[in-house]
Amino acid sequence: MLTLLLALLVIFVAAQIGGALARRLGQPAVIGEILAGILLGPTLFNGAVTSAVFPTDVRPTLATIASVGVCVFMFLVGLHLDHRLLRGQSRIATTVSLSAIALPFGLGALLALYLLGNHPAENRLAFVLFLATAMSITAFPVLARILADRGLIDTPIGGLALACAAVDDVLAWSLLAVVAALADAGGDPWRVLLVIPFAALMLKVVRPALARLARRYPDGGLLSGTAVLVAVAAGLAASAAATEWMGLHAIFGAFLFGVVMPREGAVAVRERVLPLIEKISTWVLLPVFFIVAGIKVNLSGLGGTAVGELALILLVAIGGKCAGAFFGARISGVRPRHSLVLALLINTRGLTELIVLTVGLQIGVLDQDLYSLMVVMALVTTAMAGVFLRFVYPPERVREDIAARDADADPLGRRDPERKEPAS
Repeated sequence: MLTLLLALLVIFVAAQIGGALARRLGQPAVIGEILAGILLGPTLFNGAVTSAVFPTDVRPTLATIASVGVCVFMFLVGLHLDHRLLRGQSRIATTVSLSAIALPFGLGALLALYLLGNHPAENRLAFVLFLATAMSITAFPVLARILADRGLIDTPIGGLALACAAVDDVLAWSLLAVVAALADAGGDPWRVLLVIPFAALMLKVVRPALARLARRYPDGGLLSGTAVLVAVAAGLAASAAATEWMGLHAIFGAFLFGVVMPREGAVAVRERVLPLIEKISTWVLLPVFFIVAGIKVNLSGLGGTAVGELALILLVAIGGKCAGAFFGARISGVRPRHSLVLALLINTRGLTELIVLTVGLQIGVLDQDLYSLMVVMALVTTAMAGVFLRFVYPPERVREDIAARDADADPLGRRDPERKEPAS
């Protein structure tokens, strides 16, 4: 217990320092927190720091805490997915999202076939589909944070980017569920078939029931804030346990429970419960996940072959995602500058990619070396958005677009007759 408490102390301090340094450099805190985990891992000093701070007997407990943190985070991701983001721009958001997934998915599949030579997998199909899916990820929560930090959250391009990321997230998690089923992570293949009726039950029965309950008791009724928190936690745990039992990862159940939570009328949930859950997730649980994921990265033995593989991974990830989003936006009539801004934003992977990679490592699709290279790719693609946005979309252009929106013009330059609808 003493060793575990000391390890948690190191994790919280390292995550706070790493996140603060990243923010001072104009980057999302997640980058600094992941880098803190990598620095505490076997990359430096042949793992001496890792062995001293995180001995093997406490790592399973830390991994369990990290898994709980990811489930809570995925619940929040599902909760914040809002179909109203697509209002007035569903056509362009769908076009950009599909093109931003299809191109990196195809290129990722080709890259996977090449990487099989150095990273043989027992299930070749699962490996190819997983790597293709990992190349197609967009980090909805990190993207929202970048937009808020850059003052883009109220711009038409910011609203469009969030809408595209929302569609992207749903498609990516669906693909990952297929990969997890193919990898037979749960042991009994027949259980995977239960996912479809379970999802239908959650969306068609549980979601309307929760909505009616929220409208009937908007302030929680007889339930106190603590009781509502317990009820939400119980539902989250039950849904996550169900998908885990079915052979998928628990994160799918957590995400699905967040999706079915009511958006309107649930004052007790929004005002009393969610702020507390978000604080626990951000300040307590996720730092453990960042460090646990970081100490699994080992770049100490990076040789010429690994450097070449990393270059190919970055080329496919950045080129496929940016080109797909850019051409999808141009096809929809968006101006070149705004299409490039959208491509840079959609290329952000962040924490969502890290969760996907962790799932791949757990179900045996990724080996340790390829996992390390993919984590580097996630960091690079997340960091580059903030760097290049300063030049492609400077603050004065942001102010001009907000003014154009307020004047009922279309700053995105679309020629579509439906463009009069608000873009954000």
